[in-house]
Amino acid sequence: MSSNKIALALGGGAILGAAHIGILRAIEEKQIEVTHISGTSIGALVAGLFAFGLDSHKIESLMSELEWLDVSSFSLSKFGFLSNDKMADIADDYIKDVDIEDADIPLAIIATDVGKGEKVVFTSGKLSVAVRASTCIPGVFIPVEHEGRMLVDGGIMENVPVSPLVEMGASHIVAVDLNANRKYDKPEDVIDVMINAMDIALDNAAQLQSEDANVIIAPELHGFSRSDPEALKDLIKIGYDTAMKHL
Repeated sequence: MSSNKIALALGGGAILGAAHIGILRAIEEKQIEVTHISGTSIGALVAGLFAFGLDSHKIESLMSELEWLDVSSFSLSKFGFLSNDKMADIADDYIKDVDIEDADIPLAIIATDVGKGEKVVFTSGKLSVAVRASTCIPGVFIPVEHEGRMLVDGGIMENVPVSPLVEMGASHIVAVDLNANRKYDKPEDVIDVMINAMDIALDNAAQLQSEDANVIIAPELHGFSRSDPEALKDLIKIGYDTAMKHL
């Protein structure tokens, strides 16, 4: 594969995923072709939008309009206390009701079957369903029931989704790990508590899962909360600057 073509794996990290926008902007400016793309959690949303033709500026515009609770709503359930149905609505609103297999760039999205302990890789079916499942933080959001499975955040199984790109035949993989340089500061809210706990448990696994990547982009994001949308511009800049150094 020539040096101006890459496959891109976008990892999870809630609001920290704004750094993905800066990384995409650097890729656009370098005129690098993304041949395949995969995403987990917030990375699934960004990857899905990009795969269907939205550029970094359009994705930034979308993200700048969001507050954390704009993508969730209170709902009574024994499995969680918030619904993230609005995450599916975001995908549908911006790129309509689309199927993953119709993306401009071959796309894979990871979720977790919490009933069976299995990784679920979406390479077909409704984008909105896959995004909603992959961004479903367990214990916070109500699991997504789909085809007999109970699906939650893909980060439990593979927070930096390199393996789907390998399976798709990609030969030069760039992985974005939003948590690689993470320092675990005192959480500011219940979402930080949940994601901190998950990240600590998964960091070692992510290192092993990323071994097949040719390049790992790991922005320094330890000073940012995962649920503070006010940091959007700063996160985008850090993602951009870090990517430019690697690319």
